[in-house]
Amino acid sequence: MLLGALFGAGATALLYGLRPNRPALTDVLTALNAPAPPMKGRTHDADDAEWATRLGRHAVPLVRALGFPTASLRADLTVCGTNEENHLAGKAVCAITGLLAPWAAALVLHLGAGVEPGWWTPLVGSLALAVVLFFAPDIGVRKLAAMRRREMRHTLSLVLDLTVIALAGGAGVQQALTQAVAAPEGWAGGKLRHALHVGQLTRTSPWSHIGDLGRQLAVVELTELASTLNLAGSEGAKVRASLAAKARAMRRRRISEADGAAQAATEQMSLPVVGLFAAFLLLIGYPALAHVMSVS
Repeated sequence: MLLGALFGAGATALLYGLRPNRPALTDVLTALNAPAPPMKGRTHDADDAEWATRLGRHAVPLVRALGFPTASLRADLTVCGTNEENHLAGKAVCAITGLLAPWAAALVLHLGAGVEPGWWTPLVGSLALAVVLFFAPDIGVRKLAAMRRREMRHTLSLVLDLTVIALAGGAGVQQALTQAVAAPEGWAGGKLRHALHVGQLTRTSPWSHIGDLGRQLAVVELTELASTLNLAGSEGAKVRASLAAKARAMRRRRISEADGAAQAATEQMSLPVVGLFAAFLLLIGYPALAHVMSVS
């Protein structure tokens, strides 16, 4: 009992020691009110890029000759705000790494363990690894682009709801949309506000800029909204009804997507159970199978 009490006291003391101290309220308020430190000026793009990216820029023309980036990848890079040249340089560096890694492993095995893997094993491994690593940077870009497109659709649905409310209050279409876009925050709200601001500065229709933004980001809902507002011409009950219908359709689509994601997550949760059950059957059946094989 004494040893257990000492062990519990030591564990409690360790937990309290690892837990960071709660900062004082005055320190938190001072940090929040402190001015942001000035950002250092950047002179050259090459100084900002990493050394690996600078190394891979020499192979960018070769990657472009292979047909990259594709149209879908270019749209994803635009959504993510990633520099196209830097991304292609990263793909080239990954491919070169995949080409050299198996040969380096074969050399280490030959010098360290005296194993002769031959020439065809590292050759096949380098080609396969180069192809896999060449497409590896695209995975993160596409996931981030899909997440940002979902954010844009969610923000657009909110903007449409607020626009319908403003139209019901007697505002014009452009005025209602401007007021609605001013409400949401984040990346998507900033993009929508920028499109409307460009229309105001150039004295052109903001709907065309919203349509250009939809085509640039590959978001169909934005282009459909621009087409609806271009056909409207002026405010009225038909515009409000069409925007309300569009908002309802987008809400239903988001609900169906959320339901599908929940169903997929449920199916993925069953995979560990299936693996555990298979391992349990193997654990039970292996002794019987080993006994039968030894008898026969």
